[in-house]
Amino acid sequence: MPTFEERKAAFIELGQYIGSLIDESSLNSTHKDQKFDQVLRLAQAENQWFTESNICFALKEWSKALDASSIEQWLSGYKLEQMQHNKIIGVVMAGNIPMVGFHDFLSVLICGHDLMAKLSSNDKRLLPYLAEKLSKIEPGFKSKINFEENQLKNFDAVIATGSNNTARYFEYYFKDKPHIIRKNRNGVAVLTGRETHEDFENLGKDIFQYFGLGCRNVSKIFVPEGYDFDHFFKGISNYEHYINHHKYANNYDYNKAVYLMSDIKFLDNGFVMLKEDESFSSPIGVVNYETYANDMDLEKCLNQQKNNIQCTIGKHKLCSFDFGKAQHPKLTDYADGIDTINFLKNIDHHYEKTQF
Repeated sequence: MPTFEERKAAFIELGQYIGSLIDESSLNSTHKDQKFDQVLRLAQAENQWFTESNICFALKEWSKALDASSIEQWLSGYKLEQMQHNKIIGVVMAGNIPMVGFHDFLSVLICGHDLMAKLSSNDKRLLPYLAEKLSKIEPGFKSKINFEENQLKNFDAVIATGSNNTARYFEYYFKDKPHIIRKNRNGVAVLTGRETHEDFENLGKDIFQYFGLGCRNVSKIFVPEGYDFDHFFKGISNYEHYINHHKYANNYDYNKAVYLMSDIKFLDNGFVMLKEDESFSSPIGVVNYETYANDMDLEKCLNQQKNNIQCTIGKHKLCSFDFGKAQHPKLTDYADGIDTINFLKNIDHHYEKTQF
């Protein structure tokens, strides 16, 4: 098994390789990796939400995250070099955005455990390609990575990500194993009325990156009572081209037709609709909004709904991330706020029923 230092070094080199696959804003046509070209074409053909720009963005973010200083800062407090016993960790991965399961992939292997991964049918090409590259960088990883096509069996602990519906199945099926079960969560933004045009442009990134399919994408906005959305619509106008993507347009048209036929009120700028709704999850092409009277009411609502919120975006004191940062998480920004490394480090202490 590779040592802790060897594992870190391999992922740092993998990050450098990923960086070589992309130019500043597009995939690098000069990388001359024919297998990657094939993987890219298959990934796009099998999931049309995986556009070249979305895959490029995901690759670029992971290239930056696997920087030596970022990894050292992330892992410095865990003392993983003292871990002696590796386990088999089952990981059920989502497929809503490109390589959404990479953090779990990284976390399991950096801890020295064996990975048994169940890929989503929507994202089954990119991660195996990178796993193969990682195993070439550090051959000791080859025996520690298994992509399972059938039901997961003979594992010691599990991390599973899915919808609220699948989470109920996961909680039953994995009830006798240490586990992390992730459900639906969404990003929310808080507006105060003092935002600049640049703030709204950046908020557009938070809403539209990955077509809004990520759990960190902003799907709901809180606004002061009597708020005028005119500046908001002007600020996000750069994202009008999203309506040219046929799957996005089909969803937008369908939801608009449903609202019109149901006499549901909404605001519309021709490529996204704003609908007053208490729900934190919104359909594609729709952003929900809710008004707040004061900071006290806002804080109360956010606290009551914290299990539905992945991140809070804005310049308000209650927000954790600035506009434009929703899809730029650090390695320490764990999904659902659950410290994955701490869980994986303490598997031996979790053999009683563990509930998160």
